[in-house]
Amino acid sequence: MTYTVRPLDASTWDAFAELVERNGGIFGGCWCMSGHPEAWVPGLDKRAAKEARVRSGRAHAALVFDSDGVAQGWARYGNLEEQASVGHRRAYEEDPPPVPDWRIGCFYVDKRHRKQGIARAALEGALDQIAEAGGGLVESIPEVTAGRSAQGRFLFSATVELFEDFGFERVRQVGKHAWIVSRVVDPYS
Repeated sequence: MTYTVRPLDASTWDAFAELVERNGGIFGGCWCMSGHPEAWVPGLDKRAAKEARVRSGRAHAALVFDSDGVAQGWARYGNLEEQASVGHRRAYEEDPPPVPDWRIGCFYVDKRHRKQGIARAALEGALDQIAEAGGGLVESIPEVTAGRSAQGRFLFSATVELFEDFGFERVRQVGKHAWIVSRVVDPYS
């Protein structure tokens, strides 16, 4: 299948919102807010908060569209202000890696479209968008899946193997299956 990847911005907000609503708010209604600093404020209207961030340019994602123009997934990324929280924080902070310029925080693929290359397209799109924005050191904390069974719905950070396909290297393990991975993305000229 052929996919098109576009940045999450004001022009793609409606497609993003439709995907989230079609999937029950994503991960119990998080609206892909979990990496943002205000995500855990009691009573926060997460939809409104995400829309405000997107429209003000303070939330980034590579949004993947199918051949019918329907959004089917994304890879969320951002600078450290946008992606302030990190999974496995305690283990991460015990021996922190070099401070990244960008962090890829999570992936989502519509449950009816998993295992069709959407996460791969989203990661490629995020890396392209990061290169367009000046590049730099990019990190993420995906999970190793080789040699084990892992349910796709729990792989919201994607897989180490996918990141390695794009030139990321393992920095160190921070959870039973979780690894910090990183690579430098060169800017587009």
